[in-house]
Amino acid sequence: MDKKAERIQTSFLNGLEKKALVWLAARQPRWVTSDLLTWTGTFGSVLIALGYILSNLNVNWLWLSTFGLIVNWYGDSLDGTLARVRNTQRPIYGYYLDHTVDGINETLMFVGIGLSPFLNLYTALAMLVVYLQLTLNVSMNAHLKAEFKLTYAGLGPTEFRLVAILLNTLLIFIKPWQQFEQVWNVFGKTLFLHALDYPGFVILAVLCLVYVVTIWKDARYYARIDPMPERSDD
Repeated sequence: MDKKAERIQTSFLNGLEKKALVWLAARQPRWVTSDLLTWTGTFGSVLIALGYILSNLNVNWLWLSTFGLIVNWYGDSLDGTLARVRNTQRPIYGYYLDHTVDGINETLMFVGIGLSPFLNLYTALAMLVVYLQLTLNVSMNAHLKAEFKLTYAGLGPTEFRLVAILLNTLLIFIKPWQQFEQVWNVFGKTLFLHALDYPGFVILAVLCLVYVVTIWKDARYYARIDPMPERSDD
């Protein structure tokens, strides 16, 4: 990276979250490093996936997924803050590791919930694809215009984690919703839709809309700063 990208965070909880992370970072023991926190976030993703998969046996395994969401937030959100508080940033290494691990974490979480009895795997994979496309767009903009945008439409990873925790809790306590199932026939293929598919469709639609609007704005910006060269008549 030629220059440090500006971090742009406009989520609803950004102000409160930033204060909490700085407070936590200042109180971490010396043996806690940014790398350790990064891998702690991945451990949280493993717990999320395991909880969703094991919910095929008992819905109360969703508590494990909820705990995993908290662990994932702690590690994933605090690693960069700790480096900034201690002034131990490693922009190149940190950028590479953070984005590589983010891809692993996102895949674990979406595939895990797709293997639960509450969300069709096709829905989960569609959400994963669009989320990874947004992540790719963030990475390109970090290089092309030194802008690292972490939130869209006031929503970021923390808000999505809170939505997941809320849905998990509702599923645990609302038994009829646990047992919800509809059968659709799409192009001759039978699809079984479950409790989280309709919320998943809403989230997928929001992600798609955000993605389309984002690439439209970015493409206009890049076309303006990199106009078509005039044709030579020679």
